[in-house]
Amino acid sequence: MRGYLWAGLLIVSSAPCWAQDAELPQAGTMSPEVVVTATRVPTPIEDIPAGVTVITREEIEQRGYTTLAEALSAVPGVRVAQSGGPGGEGSVFIRGTDSNQVLVLRDGMPINDPSDPGAAFNFGIDTLFDVERIEIIRGPMASLYGSGAIGGVINMITRQGRDPGVHLQGDLAGGYPAQILNSEVLSGVTGPLDYAAIVGIEAIRGFDSTPQRESIYTGTPQGYRDMLGTLNLGYTPVPGTRFSLLLRGRRSVFGFDELGDPTFDEDNSTGQDSTLLGRVGVDSLMAGGAYETSLFFGGVQDDRKYFEPLNPADVYNMAFNDSRYHSYESDIQWNNTVHLNDLFSNSVLSASDFTFGYERTGETAKVRVNSSTDGFPYQQSTQGSMVDDAIYAGLQSTLLHRLTVTGQVRQDWVLNNQPTTWRLGAVFDAPELLTRFKGAYGTAFLAPSLFDRYGVDSTGYIGNPNLLPESAQGWEVGFTTTVPALRQPDAVSFTATYFSEQVRNLIETVYVPIETSENIGSAHIHGVETELKLHPAHWLVVDATYTYTQPEDADTGQLLLRRPQNTASLDVTATPLPRLTIVPELLFTGAFQDYLINNSGISTGATGTSGQGLIFNLTATYDLTPAVQLYATGRNLFDSRFEPVNGYQTPGPNFFAGLRVRL
Repeated sequence: MRGYLWAGLLIVSSAPCWAQDAELPQAGTMSPEVVVTATRVPTPIEDIPAGVTVITREEIEQRGYTTLAEALSAVPGVRVAQSGGPGGEGSVFIRGTDSNQVLVLRDGMPINDPSDPGAAFNFGIDTLFDVERIEIIRGPMASLYGSGAIGGVINMITRQGRDPGVHLQGDLAGGYPAQILNSEVLSGVTGPLDYAAIVGIEAIRGFDSTPQRESIYTGTPQGYRDMLGTLNLGYTPVPGTRFSLLLRGRRSVFGFDELGDPTFDEDNSTGQDSTLLGRVGVDSLMAGGAYETSLFFGGVQDDRKYFEPLNPADVYNMAFNDSRYHSYESDIQWNNTVHLNDLFSNSVLSASDFTFGYERTGETAKVRVNSSTDGFPYQQSTQGSMVDDAIYAGLQSTLLHRLTVTGQVRQDWVLNNQPTTWRLGAVFDAPELLTRFKGAYGTAFLAPSLFDRYGVDSTGYIGNPNLLPESAQGWEVGFTTTVPALRQPDAVSFTATYFSEQVRNLIETVYVPIETSENIGSAHIHGVETELKLHPAHWLVVDATYTYTQPEDADTGQLLLRRPQNTASLDVTATPLPRLTIVPELLFTGAFQDYLINNSGISTGATGTSGQGLIFNLTATYDLTPAVQLYATGRNLFDSRFEPVNGYQTPGPNFFAGLRVRL
């Protein structure tokens, strides 16, 4: 283990400049939000032919978000399903696709977990102390980022020193139940050096995630503690060239519920998750700024452990768990952008950029599961690795200052498969109608996980090394209308998007003639995303979203599990006084299909309808001075007993208040 840790320390990285150097709009201005994840070129969000949501650092603090799962809960088209509170396994479904069909990036580097059976990312662990912004791109994006980007991409961009001088931000908060949050950020720019050092800790006593409706409910809380340290350095020896280094370490310890069968609520189970990430690289401008090139090398190591001791009170079930997961993922990227308009002028074409590059990712996993339920032992192991080499190219251009066209193509070579993916989209600006129209079509794939290929277990399962990648093709059309009124240029903004996607060659378990994985499933998903933003006055913004999703098994017509047809959110940002900001948030999740746990805590072994839920959160901030801010956040204030995963209740009402100082 020590060798792996030292290797991780050496394989450190920079946050890629293409993901971080886009200028952020200032509050209260009409500067368009600039996004890089959707095209690899900094592009105004209004010119991107995809569903895009950006969560800024300001919004993270104004809404009281402390975890990644909280931040994603109000995004249209995104459904967060977490088994309990912080530390509980968290899945995210984008536009009805599966959770392992969502690709997660840290500054453009893939960080999904190869040791997970589906190579999915656990959204239930990470805190946001070191996150500057989160960019969520919905729709097939494999033509840019390769395997896994069937439903979309979530890119977390790390905080970076930007302002000259030395700056310090400190946060300290405490609350109920037995909750503490503390973080310090030292950042700045001194000569050619920019730097950001972040440390943070969040701890909470938590709640019992067993639903109170179940007779086995004990009220024993599942605690959570997360510790984070991040160092982001940049060195610019000459204008236009930046060397960069990123180190990030995180360790989480948490309790989790294991529901026995027959009925027993094991409240003494603990989990640990430790991650070490690093990246080094260089980004340079050449040919007078007409050509940008960057080279990065990084890696992320994840170690997870779940332990459930034998409990004397568990007379019948005799449950036990001692499972360990280890994974390592490396990533090399060579990214290039040619700004064609800097090479030649054209009255018809503007903002034309040609992108191309190479990426090589490697995955390694070693898994050992040793558990027992009802006195029956279960073992599982996975040990294997795979490499994906890819080249890509893209072109983006604006015609007559009205039509922005984007196209990308990518060729991957992963083991015995050579998937080719592409995407084409356009945005047409019709100022006469106060509207922008958009449309896109794209393809995507998901390579089989290491468990799918090489896993074995004690029930007879044997992995299938000959699996094909899951494949998808999807399209979307939509519009955004922005109406000025009441002296506000964006008083009313309405966006509606229809999307449709088909996923084939789904990897599913079969039991005849042997228990293994085969490409036998398919899914058809379609729906509508809508978002209404009201800005009637400079001190008030209302953001309401509604998403309808029809996620079906294409072979049986049944709804896919844990993907509700109806979701909605309402966020209001009000500044009734110059120094006071109040942000209420309402989250609605409609009924969905899931495996059902009855009121005795027993799995019925069948699927059925799990009920809807409504969560109310509230955050207030008050600026005592320009450098000192008070804040308070309450979550689930109406004490909803909604089960985002059937058999796991959302945490009860919790509250914290604190002080934020910026120097």
